[in-house]
Amino acid sequence: MNSRKIKTWAWVHKWSSLVCTVFMLLLCITGLPLIFHHEIGHLLGTEVEAPKMPAGTPHISLDRVLDIAKAKHPDRVVQFASQPEDDDGLWFVTLTPTPEATDDFKSVAVDARTGEVLAQPKFDEGFMYVMFKLHVDLFAGLPGKLFLGLMGLLLLVAVVSGVVLYSPFMRKLDFGTVRREKRPRLKWLDLHNLLGIVTLVWVFVVGATGMINTWADLLIKYWQYDQLSALMTPYKNEPIVAVNERGSVQRSMDAAMQKAPGTKLSFIAFPGTSFSSPHHTTFFLRGNEPFTSKLFQPVLVDAKTAEVTASPKLPWYLWALLVSQPLHFGDYGGMPMQIIWALLDIATIIVLGSGLYLWLKRGNPVPASSKKTAAAHEQHVPPAAPQGEPAPAMKVQA
Repeated sequence: MNSRKIKTWAWVHKWSSLVCTVFMLLLCITGLPLIFHHEIGHLLGTEVEAPKMPAGTPHISLDRVLDIAKAKHPDRVVQFASQPEDDDGLWFVTLTPTPEATDDFKSVAVDARTGEVLAQPKFDEGFMYVMFKLHVDLFAGLPGKLFLGLMGLLLLVAVVSGVVLYSPFMRKLDFGTVRREKRPRLKWLDLHNLLGIVTLVWVFVVGATGMINTWADLLIKYWQYDQLSALMTPYKNEPIVAVNERGSVQRSMDAAMQKAPGTKLSFIAFPGTSFSSPHHTTFFLRGNEPFTSKLFQPVLVDAKTAEVTASPKLPWYLWALLVSQPLHFGDYGGMPMQIIWALLDIATIIVLGSGLYLWLKRGNPVPASSKKTAAAHEQHVPPAAPQGEPAPAMKVQA
C-alpha cells in the first residue's frame, strides 16, 4: 500500500473513530448491565415471578386475566399481553389511555393459575430503565435511535479502516506485541491495536446488529405498509373493533395456536395497536428451539369472530431484525455466552478509551529522557510516514 492510500485510510479511521467514540463508550458502558438484566432484576427484587405450583395446575381463562388487569385501570385499554419465555404461569398485561403508541403505560402482572395480581411493575423507572433508554435512544425517541444507528455505521467504518491499517503498521512487530519498556503512549498504542484486532469480529457483529436494531420502528412500519395493508384491504376504512364487539380472546388464542403447532406464545397485540390492525387480534408465536425461539410467526385472528384470517411469513428484513437482537445482547447461549459478551464488551471499552487517550496525548512533547527511545521506535515506522509527523497509525488513534 502506497503512502497516499495509507494517509487516506488513516484519515477515514481517525475521523470515523473520533466522531463515534464517545457514543460508543456510552453504549458499551450501558450495554454491560443490560447483558445481565434478568440477573440484576433478581438481585434488585424487581423481577416478577409466579409462585411455584405443582405441574399440571390448571390455568384460568385469558379473558379472565384481562378482566382482572383491566379492573386495576378501568380508564385504559389493553394494548399487549405477554408471557415470559420460560414461565407460562404468569401474564403481563400492558394498558394505555388509547391504542396508539405511547410511553404512558401501566403493567399488571397476573398469576395465570389463580388470577392473583402479583405486581404492577414499573418498567419506566430505576437504574435498568435509565441504562436501557441511554442505550436505545438517548431518551430522544426515534431521532435518538437513528442518531445512534449513524454512530454504529461510523463504528463499522472505523473497524474496516482499522483492519486495513493494521498490517502496514504492525508488520515489523510480532502479533500481540506490547512494548512495555516504551513510553506510556506507545504502550497504549500497542494495547489498543492488540485488543482492537482481537475483538474485531465481535465489535463488527455487535455494531452491525445494533445498527439494525435502531431501524426496528421503521422496519415494522414498512412491514405494516408493505404486507399488512394488503391483508387489511377487506377491512379498509372500518373503525377499531369496539371491546364489547370482540369475541373471546382465549378462543382466539386457541385458534392461533392450532394454526402453528409446536410453537409458544410470545405476545398478543390487540386491535388498533402498532403491531396489529384495527380489525385483528394478532398473536406472535415463537419456536421452542434456542434459535427459533427468537423468530416470530404472526397469526392474525378476526377480533369479532375469533377465526384465523392470515398467518403471513415474516419478510427477510424483519427476520434479520429478530436474529440481530439476541446476537446483539448475546443471549443465545445462556450464562457462558453472557460472560463472554461482557468480557468482550470490557475489552472494547479499553479499545475506545485508549483511542481517546492516544488522541488527547497526540501533541505532548517527548521528554528528553525518552527521545532516544522514541528514536528507536521510529525505526519501526513504515517508509511511507513523512518525517517530522507521527506514524499514521498513531495519528489514526489520535
